[in-house]
Amino acid sequence: MKNLRISFVFIVLFSILSSQTAAQTPEKIVPKWNCDLLITGGTVVTMDKDRRIIEDGAVTITGGKIGLVGKRAAVTKNLKAKKTIDAAGKVIIPGLINTHTHIPMSLFRGIADDLDLQEWLTKYIFPAEGKNVTEDFVRVGTRLGLAEMIRGGTTTYCDMYYFEDAIADETSKAGMRGVLGETILDFPVPDNKTWAEAIAYTEKFVKKWQSNPLITPAVAPHAPYTVSEEHLKEAKGLSDRLNAPLVMHLAEAQTETDFVMENKGMRSIEYIEKIGVLSDKLIAAHVIQANEKELEMLKKHNVGIAHNPQSNMKLAAGVAPVPSMLAKDLRVGLGTDGAASNNDLNLWEEMDTAAKLHKVFSGDPKVVSAEQAFAMATIGGARALHMEDKIGSIENGKFADLIIVDFDDLHQTPYFNFYSHLVYATKAHNVRDVIINGRIVMRDRALLTLNESVIKKDANAYRTKIINSLSSP
Repeated sequence: MKNLRISFVFIVLFSILSSQTAAQTPEKIVPKWNCDLLITGGTVVTMDKDRRIIEDGAVTITGGKIGLVGKRAAVTKNLKAKKTIDAAGKVIIPGLINTHTHIPMSLFRGIADDLDLQEWLTKYIFPAEGKNVTEDFVRVGTRLGLAEMIRGGTTTYCDMYYFEDAIADETSKAGMRGVLGETILDFPVPDNKTWAEAIAYTEKFVKKWQSNPLITPAVAPHAPYTVSEEHLKEAKGLSDRLNAPLVMHLAEAQTETDFVMENKGMRSIEYIEKIGVLSDKLIAAHVIQANEKELEMLKKHNVGIAHNPQSNMKLAAGVAPVPSMLAKDLRVGLGTDGAASNNDLNLWEEMDTAAKLHKVFSGDPKVVSAEQAFAMATIGGARALHMEDKIGSIENGKFADLIIVDFDDLHQTPYFNFYSHLVYATKAHNVRDVIINGRIVMRDRALLTLNESVIKKDANAYRTKIINSLSSP
């Protein structure tokens, strides 16, 4: 019995000590914060409202969203991460946002250069599309464009083209974020031969993709000169009914202004407002032909604007009044347009060009500063897409779309100002890592969701087909 009593006392004491130890364990060794991915040691350019730049910073990502953002020592204290990326000596920035593309047109890169907009479009592009664009063409061109954009640090893009359902499929597979608009016109196009077919396709497309975490499907009437008033109103009605963005070219050239003036007796933006198409769902590409009164209309309706400086320059379409847009706090982002008119999908070049073009055009070296140009490629692009609550800056609760940029190349040495260096010195090949929705899609310059060699092979196979199509009647 005595031995039994001793054993019982020992068991009780052991239980008490064990419970006390267990109670103390969480505070001592269990981390207060766990995350899926920790990026540590780099300089974080947040693009938040305070424009914080955090040297020796860190960012945590959990469940596809940004968690902690701050100094490395504070963020990493008691932290346990499933995966860590050491960004020491590098810069962590929001993913770039391309607000206007026609992504499959990467396969038409360079087929018709040094022409004005109307000749380029009507004599070369529309015929080439009619002879070549199929769903397979669109998939091959989309994969090519996606690879190019990811390599350059673009994490979100806004597109308008045909077979947009296939574009959405390829974009989702690649882990890219996209606002994707099915292009609809009054005349037959590769995927839909009538307006009724196009509207039916677009409605089905939007409903299919609206619940996807990466894809925001949109309605995309091409332009005021290719879509009738009745059909523009119908497209706007579909956008409203489905609560989907409306994407279109607007005020993109003098030829458009002349056409609308001749047929409607007013300028493009005035016409679009009069028929009720201006809205806070609209993402308008180019907006070159805009006076002060029209800019106020765009401001009133909260319209997003995609500024495409290089494409505008190459087609001699004109210079958008971006300094006035920024002064009025309009929603202005940067776009590349399609690679057939640019001829690449490189937002670093667009940043550099946007800043310099408006300086020389206005005669004022102070307009469109490096910080403003960088903002247009990040948080400004998010505002243009009406998505600033979700992307565009490195802040708690936003989608984890960010990139890591090398900052020690020869053309970046030495550096004094982060915005200056990012806009005027950094190149697309300086992008080291790309994370979209918390998923690493490029690591140490290696694409993880796309096969570069297969993409090049497939794209080059279309070269011969396109050449033959252009030489035939």
